[in-house]
Amino acid sequence: MEKPAWAFQHSVECQASREFAWKYWSNIANWDDPPAKFELHGSFDTGSRLTTILPGQTFESVIRNVKEGREATIDMKLPEAILSFHWNFEELRQDRVQIRQRITLAGRNARSFVAQASVLERTVPEGMKKLAAAIERWVHRSGSVSGP
Repeated sequence: MEKPAWAFQHSVECQASREFAWKYWSNIANWDDPPAKFELHGSFDTGSRLTTILPGQTFESVIRNVKEGREATIDMKLPEAILSFHWNFEELRQDRVQIRQRITLAGRNARSFVAQASVLERTVPEGMKKLAAAIERWVHRSGSVSGP
């Protein structure tokens, strides 16, 4: 396996069970990342395609290595490069989960995308904080940390 041209990792904790957090995250209707819009082609499972639509740009991705309730990787296709988003949901306690995202950029043309990808080092922490808060609001509305 080749060494990535760039990599970044961030994690957050939230007050929810691992299963509850996974159900929220794996439902792309909950993905709130304006101006991006997302279209899932099929179910959230290994081999399904995902389209990310931004103003003036569209990116195609494939969902890989889904371990239901625990982890998944989303590989975004770039010209001769792959930007991979590996998500992991680790139960810390019955009512607390750590959500970790590791992003890597690899491929023959990966170096040409490092400057663009490195912007994620600034945006991902805030986005993951926003995700954890949204999951906790969902927990609060349902009245249970273990599931809807």
